[in-house]
Amino acid sequence: MSAVAGRRTPRPVSIASFAQARNVRRDDEHNEVEMLMPVVAEVFGTIGITKDDIDFICSGSTDYLIGGPFSFVTALDAVGVWPPKSESHVEMDGAWALYEAWVLLQEGEIDAALVYCFGRSSPGNLNEILALQLDPYYVAPLWPDPVSLAALQARALIDAGKATEADFAAIASRSRRDALDNPKAQVANDIPAEKLLEDEYIVSPLRRHALPPITDGVAAIVLAAGDKARQWSKPVWITGLDHRIETHSLGARDLTSSPSTARAAEGAGVSDGPIDVAEIHAPFAHQEIILKEALGLDETVVVNPSGGPLAANPLMSAGLIRIGEAATRISSGRAHRAVAHATSGPCLQQNLVCVLEGE
Repeated sequence: MSAVAGRRTPRPVSIASFAQARNVRRDDEHNEVEMLMPVVAEVFGTIGITKDDIDFICSGSTDYLIGGPFSFVTALDAVGVWPPKSESHVEMDGAWALYEAWVLLQEGEIDAALVYCFGRSSPGNLNEILALQLDPYYVAPLWPDPVSLAALQARALIDAGKATEADFAAIASRSRRDALDNPKAQVANDIPAEKLLEDEYIVSPLRRHALPPITDGVAAIVLAAGDKARQWSKPVWITGLDHRIETHSLGARDLTSSPSTARAAEGAGVSDGPIDVAEIHAPFAHQEIILKEALGLDETVVVNPSGGPLAANPLMSAGLIRIGEAATRISSGRAHRAVAHATSGPCLQQNLVCVLEGE
C-alpha cells in the first residue's frame, strides 16, 4: 500500500527490533523452544520491553519439517503462555506472519506485535518433504525434488538467453563473500566465480554453489505503531507490503519470470522512490536474476549484503530474516529506503514484497 495511484496510505508501522539465531547446518542440542528463547529475549531486550508490552503474537512455521502436529503451540513456551495473549499462526514463512500482524495493526486496535518463526531443515529429508507440497495428482507422484525443479527453471533461463552459468557463479561468489561480514551466516567464504565453475553439477545446470545450504534457524521481529514506534527505537517504517501467488501448475507458468513478484512490487510501491538496498529471498542463485527484473531493480541497488539465502536458508525463517536484515541496514544508517522479498513454494511460486524507509 502507498499514497499513489489510488492506494490507501497505511497506518505507520515500524520494525522496532529484530533478532535471529546463528544459522547452522544442524542443531541437535536444542529443540525449537530452546532455539527461540534467547532470540525472543534479545528482540525484547534490545528495546527494553517485555511480553507485557506486546498486544499480539503471530508465528510462522510448518509441521512438515518437525513431523508433529501443532508444533506452534509448543513453541509459545519460548514467549510465555501466562498471562495469555492474543495469538495466531501461519503455516508459512515468518514474513507472512508479519503480514498478518501488520494487517491487524492497520485496524488500530493494537499498537505492538511480536512476530517469530522457526525451522529446522536438518532432521528430515527435504527432497521428500518438499515434494509433498506439489500438485497431488500430476506432480507429487513423480517425487521431483526441489533442486531438480529449480534446475528446470535455471535451464529455461539459460535457453531464453537471460543468463549463463557464469552469472550463477558470480552471484554465489558475491553472496558468500558478503556473508563474511555477517556473524549469523552459515556459509561465508571468498572463492572467485571462476573457481566455483569447477564444481560438479548437482542437477545440470546447477552446481553446488548455486544451491542454498540446509539450515536450522529462528528469527523474531517486534512491530510497533502509534507512540510506541518512536518510544522504543529509531523507526524503520513499513511503507508498503503486498504478496501474490502464481498458479499451482508449473507447466502453465513462464519459469523465467515472476509476475506475482512484479504485482506485489507494484502493490507495495517499490517504484515510488529510489531503492538503496534489496534483501531478496532467492534460494537458488539464478532466482536472483528473475527477482531483480520483477522488482525493477537496477545495478545501483546493493543486493543481499547479508549474504542472503545462499549464505543461510532456514526454511520458514529466511523470508522474515530478509525483512529484518533490510531494516538493520536502515537503522544503522547504511540505507534510507530498502525492499525486502520473501518466497515460498517451488520455482518462486508465492512472493511477498515489503518496502522499508527510515525517518
